[in-house]
Amino acid sequence: MSAIKLYVPRDSAALALGADDTAATLAAEAARRGINIELVRNGSRGLFWLEPLVEVQTAQGRVAYGPVEADDVPALFDTLLAGGEHPLCHGLTDDIPYLKNQERLTFARVGITDPLSLADYQAHEGFAGLRKALALSSSDIVQTVLDSGLRGRGGAAFPAGIKWRTVAQAQAAQKYVVCNADEGDSGTFSDRMVLEDDPYMLIEGMTIAGLAVGASEGYIYIRSEYPHAVAVMNEAIARATAAGFLGDDILGSGRAFRLQVRKAAGAYVCGEETAMLESIEGKRGVVRAKPPLPALAGLFGQPTVINNVITLATVPVILARGAAFYAGYGMGRSRGTLPFQLAGNLQHGGLVEKAFGLTLRELLHDFGGGSASGRPIRAVQVGGPLGAYLPPAQFDTPLDYEAYAALGAVVGHGGVVAFDDSVDMAEQARYAMEFCAIESCGKCTPCRIGSTRGVEVIQRIQRHENRPQQIELLRDLCDTMLHGSLCAMGGMTPYPVLSALNHFPEDFGAHDAAE
Repeated sequence: MSAIKLYVPRDSAALALGADDTAATLAAEAARRGINIELVRNGSRGLFWLEPLVEVQTAQGRVAYGPVEADDVPALFDTLLAGGEHPLCHGLTDDIPYLKNQERLTFARVGITDPLSLADYQAHEGFAGLRKALALSSSDIVQTVLDSGLRGRGGAAFPAGIKWRTVAQAQAAQKYVVCNADEGDSGTFSDRMVLEDDPYMLIEGMTIAGLAVGASEGYIYIRSEYPHAVAVMNEAIARATAAGFLGDDILGSGRAFRLQVRKAAGAYVCGEETAMLESIEGKRGVVRAKPPLPALAGLFGQPTVINNVITLATVPVILARGAAFYAGYGMGRSRGTLPFQLAGNLQHGGLVEKAFGLTLRELLHDFGGGSASGRPIRAVQVGGPLGAYLPPAQFDTPLDYEAYAALGAVVGHGGVVAFDDSVDMAEQARYAMEFCAIESCGKCTPCRIGSTRGVEVIQRIQRHENRPQQIELLRDLCDTMLHGSLCAMGGMTPYPVLSALNHFPEDFGAHDAAE
């Protein structure tokens, strides 16, 4: 009798919720009963409220059960193996509305494959993009990325193809591709999921980038708080190299691309591209002044492509299926999809990959299920700790780079953190300033000193000390930081502060008649 195939995720979120214990108990129960099972440790589907999610392969497809704790296994075992009904059963995994209503392009394999299986990866369109890229000229690869409309999936949303073209046209004996995997934004985990759950996709994307610009060396800069991601990427690089997908002769093409992992320094500012380069070079992570741009003088002074994980991980599907396919998703100048990450006070936190153009309200309620507390959602921070706070009146604005810029907000990395009506927005503003003060690299005065003074001003507002004048001073300080900071660390800190002040003035006592 052939083995019954079960899937239990090895993703960090699943591990934190007891997936290893669940997997071990499943194996032990099968052995006790003399039943032959094949236990696959896949990536997470991104439905974190159902982790540990156990799936069983049936003739109809994979059937999902969750959350399955180790104590649930003995009583569930018979039902589980048959894909039968149970209070923990959610039916066919692909039919779960949270998954069914997504457009998974970048995350098409995540949760389906064994992350380190090259056979699994190739069975699901893996390396199809690389094989096509090897048959194209460098300029044709760059043009494909340009035509797709892919923009950087970090904060600036700069067109990836333009950056690649600049590096490709630069004259140098050595060029580099650097992946910024220092995912430090609050409520974000899409980079981590790629690194842990589909590492070959990032390897393939970086290799294509190397072919496009003439770079033979690549670095993946992974935050030190992601030990599982570091381990998986190192193992995936070793396996890909042994199989000829990396190294001095990629798939017999005579083209070279080598990759290595660098563990980050534990500083938020190292997510800024030039501070990251300093860190990779073994120096303190301090922001560099521009010009020169990293595309012309980047890592070790050489032309360098710098993109974040999702940008590079999206390249394989663009090469495999064509620029027009990818550009067919999205709206305006925001083409393709973005993996939004739902966190904070929501019933159903997790990853939702959707084309640009849906609204925050759809994400919060259709996918997130509303607040976990049952109270009304009052504010949502989009784009990390330096992103603006949006009030319910703005929840119907399409998630689009330009539409959000018009609001004084950012889509950024796609992190969405929800707060119910018990939140104190003055305290959130103070936290944003304090975060900047702690994480500033200290190179420029507006960020280094401005953030410290900002904390003090907000604290005076919270203590009811001469509020009207302090609010005016806070706005003036934010203007200085916005226009005078060397990088986005100080330049974006005013976003959460001013949005909290503008949309929730009552929390700052802005209407106090007594003052």
